Amino acid sequence: MEIRASIRNRPIVEWLAWVLLSELAGLIGGVATASAVETWYTTLAQPSFAPPDWVFGPVWTTLYALMGTAAFLVSRSDDSRTRPALYAFVGHLGLNVSWSLAFFGLQSPLYGLVVIVPLLVAIVAVTALFGRVDRRAAALMLPYLVWVAFATALNYQFWALN
Repeated sequence: MEIRASIRNRPIVEWLAWVLLSELAGLIGGVATASAVETWYTTLAQPSFAPPDWVFGPVWTTLYALMGTAAFLVSRSDDSRTRPALYAFVGHLGLNVSWSLAFFGLQSPLYGLVVIVPLLVAIVAVTALFGRVDRRAAALMLPYLVWVAFATALNYQFWALN
């Protein structure tokens, strides 16, 4: 309890902790992705709306920072719904990492699709839970929700084409 109190008294530290936790999910996913991009992903038939590879790094880095900031805003609330919202957030990060492992690690658009659909549902749920605690946090989750909705369509097309 003493550590939590210490962190709560230092909002910058708490904010950094949430952002770093979110970015860590991206880093883990990135490790699974790195070798498969060069050896497998580039060999796939690409959907017409697939963005260039260089877009993914900056977009995901930004999205993870926004997600972490959203979690930070929720964590600062004394609302009784804060704890369940943050548990849902942390749990959804597991699905986020799982998608990279399924799609790139297993080199399977089908397995990626099996994971990304529940991930999308989880993001909707986390966004709704965050919105009940802090509307700004929900707003910060919206770019992520839109991107993963786009990624779901992209994943489906990879599966359909390959």
